[in-house]
Amino acid sequence: MGAVRELASGLHFGEGPRWHDGRLWFSDFYSHAVCSVGLTGELRVELEVDDQPSGLGWMPDGSLLVVKMQARQVWRRWPDGRFTLHADLSGIHKFLSNDMVVDGAGRAYVGDFGFDLHLDLRTRGPDAVLADHPTTAIVRIDPDGSTHVAADGMHFPNGTVITPDGNTLICGETLAAQLTAFDVAPDGALSNRRAWAPTFPRVPDGICLDAGGAVWIANPLAPECVRIGAGGEVLEVVETGALNTFACMLGGPEGRHLFIMAAPTSDDETVSTQRLGRILVAEVSVPGAGWP
Repeated sequence: MGAVRELASGLHFGEGPRWHDGRLWFSDFYSHAVCSVGLTGELRVELEVDDQPSGLGWMPDGSLLVVKMQARQVWRRWPDGRFTLHADLSGIHKFLSNDMVVDGAGRAYVGDFGFDLHLDLRTRGPDAVLADHPTTAIVRIDPDGSTHVAADGMHFPNGTVITPDGNTLICGETLAAQLTAFDVAPDGALSNRRAWAPTFPRVPDGICLDAGGAVWIANPLAPECVRIGAGGEVLEVVETGALNTFACMLGGPEGRHLFIMAAPTSDDETVSTQRLGRILVAEVSVPGAGWP
């Protein structure tokens, strides 16, 4: 595994990293922009959004899907540049729509905060929030924009991946400190919910899948990204110095660059007013696989 280096700085709070067309695309919440960065560190604004953008993904026709967190909607930038409403999740999601994975058929799965996490952390503290919090739903959006509750009773569903065969979806339940798996039916329905791996004392934020069948998790409680196998075995740890990690993605020319979205905190009152976010990168031995 190569050394960790800084690829980019000056972000408010980067999330939803996706490797696409030779660049790392990501959302910067409080810049209200979807951006990209190349391997030499040059940043580019791809799309300005009148909301906090989060999850990103592409449909088979090349359309970019973008989660608008506060509106609890997903918008679609068509190949011809139009930017239109794709799906409204406000009747299902309770607080802020968040991370998203889009599969090879153009189906999207979107998670939700479920409650004001940062306010609760400030007023009640992390132990109380872990012990007692509202649950929420993953919503499936079909290619026609129709919405369906894919899984309910989720403990802050966060980063989500789909295996290369399309048959298994794995979601990081941050406040359950576990990776949770579902079988995926041909129509996209989820079933057979089960624990894929416990992660405690770590918690999963953004995640990505590799060709060895392991999942990298960004741990928002510590300065590290961790590679975890089915059942919970810790296979590798990438340490990130003073910066906690909030999302990760495998990409690069051979899929072996582990991109890490890092910051000293995720507290919205802090990162919305200061540019503390960084993108780090390390080269690893096993390439990425599946979706995203």
